[in-house]
Amino acid sequence: MATNAKHDGKTPFKSAAELVSSIPAWLDLPEPRGFRPKRKYRTVWISDVHLGTRGCNAAMLLDFLSAIECETLYLVGDIVDGWRLSKGWYWPDAHNEVVRRILKMAHRGTRVILIAGNHDEMLRPYAGMSFGGVELALDTIHETADGRRLLVTHGDGFDGVVLYARWLAFLGDKAYSVLLRANVWVNMIRRQFKMPYWSLSSYLKKRVKNAVQFVCDFEEAVAHAARDMGVDGVVCGHIHCAEIRQIGDITYYNDGDWVESCTALVEDQVGQISILDWADETRRAAAVKAALKPIPALEEEPA
Repeated sequence: MATNAKHDGKTPFKSAAELVSSIPAWLDLPEPRGFRPKRKYRTVWISDVHLGTRGCNAAMLLDFLSAIECETLYLVGDIVDGWRLSKGWYWPDAHNEVVRRILKMAHRGTRVILIAGNHDEMLRPYAGMSFGGVELALDTIHETADGRRLLVTHGDGFDGVVLYARWLAFLGDKAYSVLLRANVWVNMIRRQFKMPYWSLSSYLKKRVKNAVQFVCDFEEAVAHAARDMGVDGVVCGHIHCAEIRQIGDITYYNDGDWVESCTALVEDQVGQISILDWADETRRAAAVKAALKPIPALEEEPA
């Protein structure tokens, strides 16, 4: 990263060897030998991780990131929840591990681009800079393998509540946080009964009429802006609803989130983009594992 800082003429410049030695050792540690081959994608989009909150499914995201390789990784906003952290510090080891995994991917050749969202808006003044191999931007254009141009943006600029009534957005965030905390407790109980992950908040949101209408209005607004920009489609996050939808001549993509649905968008080598539902894949893998588990032999009744 270029810098405008001037050398004071007194402090000696660091040699190349010293610079290399300053890189954290864990970046060059070999990957543990896994039992499953990594899935290879051209591009991966994730957003709305909300590191720093109890609702973040960091363990599941870490499992996903450890299972893939990609040429470009887009972090489409709200990766760190600055709103929540400003009210109280919560940062368990699993959240550190997610950051370490992303930095390791950048160190090993993946281009990582972080689009600042509304919850991590403290990063917006640094757009255009690069930290640890992670490029910061307000939005960008992605060109798919088949030549289509997609606007990549978090999407909060199209949310009238956030844009025009910030106090109402914070109020909604508080209510949503309560719902997400309930989600954590529900899944703690489900784990006790060896039941797979299930999102209470996502279930309720899909059944509330006003929420469904908001999602539709949001998608239409984003598609309209993309059409005005002359691109072929748009990739966003923000509303925590994974979707691929054709709106007129614009393809709308939303990569979902990692507090409710645990989804990502992935592009293959020919430009085909699809939704990857990691929570669903985890459930399926657990079901297969349970089905293959050998049944213990019954002890014979004494004669």
